[in-house]
Amino acid sequence: MRSLAVIVPMLVAAIPALAEVAAPRAKALEHMVIQDCGSCHGLTMKGGLGKPLTAAALEGAAPETLATIILDGVPGTAMPPWRPLLTDEEADWIARYLLKDEK
Repeated sequence: MRSLAVIVPMLVAAIPALAEVAAPRAKALEHMVIQDCGSCHGLTMKGGLGKPLTAAALEGAAPETLATIILDGVPGTAMPPWRPLLTDEEADWIARYLLKDEK
C-alpha cells in the first residue's frame, strides 16, 4: 500500500507532460498555423477573411475556448472544424501558441 502512495503522486505529476506535444509535431503545428490558418486569418495573423489572431486581438481569451473553436469551428462562418485532423492536445497547443506575444 505504501508503494501506491508513492506511485500515484508521481503519475499525477506526469499528466501535464503527457498533454504536451512532441517537438517535431509542434513544429508541424506551427507550420500549419502559418499556412492553413494564415490563408484566412492573414499570413501575419492580422486578419483577412477571418478575424485577427494576434496575441493583442486574442487578449483575455481563454485557451480552452480557442481550442474548442479550433476543434469545432464556428457554424455559419468560414471557420471549419479541425477535429478530424487534430487532437485535443494539439488544439490546446495551437491556442496557447496564438496567445503568446512572441511566436
